[in-house]
Amino acid sequence: MKKNILLLMAMAISVFSFAKKKPSKYYELRVYYCHPGKLPNLITRFTDHTTKIFEKHGMENIGYWTPTTEDNNVLYYVLGYPSKEARDASWKAFGADPEWKEVAKKSEESGKIVAKVESKFMTLHPDLTKKIKLKQASPERLFEMRTYYCLPGRYPNIVARFRDHTRKLFDKHGMENVMYFETIEKDGGQPTLLYFLAHKDADAAKKSWDGFRADPDWIKVRDASEVSGKIVEKVEPIYMKPTSFSKIK
Repeated sequence: MKKNILLLMAMAISVFSFAKKKPSKYYELRVYYCHPGKLPNLITRFTDHTTKIFEKHGMENIGYWTPTTEDNNVLYYVLGYPSKEARDASWKAFGADPEWKEVAKKSEESGKIVAKVESKFMTLHPDLTKKIKLKQASPERLFEMRTYYCLPGRYPNIVARFRDHTRKLFDKHGMENVMYFETIEKDGGQPTLLYFLAHKDADAAKKSWDGFRADPDWIKVRDASEVSGKIVEKVEPIYMKPTSFSKIK
């Protein structure tokens, strides 16, 4: 009972601290849905040109991935910027760059490559990730991007649980904590928690998750954190492999 009370107090404190924190950097998750069969064309364009032009205009290439599913025709990537204003200025300059216009025109001589683009704006969560380490692992790791949509008013509770317990339990079961973001919602609403884990391979990922979910320590933490109600409404996991030009592998 005492442990449950302490956990709830920590979560309550995090509700107040959440509103006070100011982001020091701005990040963007971009998702490109390609026309059928066009992902290789997009990969070639990024490999030979796009990432370099991004850097030219002050954008930081963090990571690039493609999903491991059979219907893979999507590119996920994360860029970093000093601020929102810097982000907007960089993209404006990128779009007007004659070099980019020529690259785009030439790469689409046989047809359009990208059918749809989605993006999410984010900041690193200061309680969960202090700094992104652009690690080049060998062999390449399997990445898992997980997005947690919380029930109304419950976002601080999921942050507290990850800060105090979940990340340590991930480590215990062989999962590598890579980076944790909170999204910036257009309407100023409750953010989602979006984070990346790394695994040796698919078999290792399954073994880790099976062990985590059956761990008595996790079960105690989960139950104690949900004494006042459920926290998470929906979780979206995506397994991905890094591209050859990704700075994080």
